[in-house]
Amino acid sequence: MAFQLPKLPYALNALAPVISEETMQYHYGKHHQTYVNNLNQLVAGKPFEHMMLDEVVMMSAGFDQAVFNNAAQAWNHTFFWMCLSPRGGGQPGGRLYNDIVAKWGSFEAFRDDFVAKAAGNFGSGWTWLVFNPETEGLEIVNTSNAETPLASDNIPLLVVDVWEHAYYIDYRNARVDFVRGVMDRLVDWDFVSRNYYRAC
Repeated sequence: MAFQLPKLPYALNALAPVISEETMQYHYGKHHQTYVNNLNQLVAGKPFEHMMLDEVVMMSAGFDQAVFNNAAQAWNHTFFWMCLSPRGGGQPGGRLYNDIVAKWGSFEAFRDDFVAKAAGNFGSGWTWLVFNPETEGLEIVNTSNAETPLASDNIPLLVVDVWEHAYYIDYRNARVDFVRGVMDRLVDWDFVSRNYYRAC
């Protein structure tokens, strides 16, 4: 069965003014759709064709770069949309909040560190909050291009897309304002907390 663009849990205009409907039309409707279309063409007639998307990402890493690039970008984007909510923002609760404060000293310090790392992520890529099973701790990590924690031991909890197409229509080159807006107003901390609960 062909891979499909996932349906969003909110309308294209629901994330405005942080992310405009115009940006969503291009980012979700064109960029994300193109990765899905390319992936379907690349896996036709190959064993990848019958795998789940996350399996394709993991199995193609270091083996088939074209398949990996498109599968990972399709997966990363889907995960990014799930990290957002028009009712988002604020802070997480429970264990995630306590562990963030234990590591960074305060939630505000964590947020500032995340924004700074995302703003400084050179070129195109992604900034993630992950759970590192080796250290059993939280980490903020940057990846470039299509790279994803899914192809590593780290477990992704939250991501912000810092490719230019994610913010240029609304913010031009002011990536930091985009990331700050997402972190302050759009993050679905319930989704992130569920990821953390499963990871632990």
